Amino acid sequence: QVQLVESGGGSVESGGSLRLSCAVSGLTYSAYLMAWFRVAPGNEREGFAREGIAVIDDLGDTLYPESVKGRFTISSDNAKKTLYLEMNSLKPEDTAMYYCAAADRSRLTGGRLWSSTYNSWGQGTQVTVSS
Repeated sequence: QVQLVESGGGSVESGGSLRLSCAVSGLTYSAYLMAWFRVAPGNEREGFAREGIAVIDDLGDTLYPESVKGRFTISSDNAKKTLYLEMNSLKPEDTAMYYCAAADRSRLTGGRLWSSTYNSWGQGTQVTVSS
């Protein structure tokens, strides 16, 4: 069973930077996707889908939506079994709960930035960006 534990969230001023970490255990997929998603304040309760903001696979290929491209960088340290999200030039609209997720890439049935593609999730870490 995959277990994911996020850390590194906090409060930062607009233009600042944060690095999120996700400790990964129990990942046995030979081909996998690891991703970061986020949900803006209030949206999870309203049933909004989590927004996929960064994906990396076991081959090292990455994918970002336009909203964060050039500002966010996803990376992984396989030896430390940790996934990272480096966030620069943060904006107030980046305020959200950020989640780490994992999926078996060999059984991919949807888009890499779709929350429905992923079956393992962390508990989330809050990021707040003030103007």
